[in-house]
Amino acid sequence: MEKYIPDIYAQSVFTINYDKLINRGIKCLLFDLDNTLALYNEKTPNKRVCELFEELKAKGFKLILFSNSGKIRLKPFKETLDVDCCARAFKPRKDKFLIVLEEFGYTINEVAIIGDQIFTDILGGNRVGITTILVNPIGKDFIVTIPNRIREKRLLKRLRDKNLFSKGRYYD
Repeated sequence: MEKYIPDIYAQSVFTINYDKLINRGIKCLLFDLDNTLALYNEKTPNKRVCELFEELKAKGFKLILFSNSGKIRLKPFKETLDVDCCARAFKPRKDKFLIVLEEFGYTINEVAIIGDQIFTDILGGNRVGITTILVNPIGKDFIVTIPNRIREKRLLKRLRDKNLFSKGRYYD
C-alpha cells in the first residue's frame, strides 16, 4: 500500500512549499501536464502557470514536463514555459524516469514528481524512489483517465480505512 502514498500532498501546484523542497535537496521538478497544470483541452499554459514556472526557475529548479501525452500536446507548453519535456512517459513505468535521471545527471534524492494521479504519477515516482507530490486535479478528467479514477476512489477508501492516507488532509 505504501507505493500509492505520496510523500507530500498539496491542494495544487500553487500551494506546494517549494522552499521546503529546496531544503530537502530537490533540484529538479517533473510536472505532469493534464489536470495538474492545465485542463486536457487547454492548448497553452495560463498566466498563473507561466508566473509559477518563472518563480521556480528563479529559485534554481530544473523544470521538466513529464507526461503520458505525446509531443504534439506538449510542444506549446514546452515552448511557452521554456522547459524540457518528456513525452509518452508511460507512467507508472520506470523507464522514462530513469532516462531523465541519467540524461540530466540527477540522483533520486534530487528529483520530485508533481501530479494529480495516484496510479500514474505517484506510483511511478515511488517505484523509482523519487519524492512524490500529489495535487488535486484541477478539472474534469479526459475520458481515458476515468477508469483510473474509479480504481483510485476504491484505493483511497482502503487507504483511509487503514488510516494511511486521507483525501483532503494535506501535508508536506
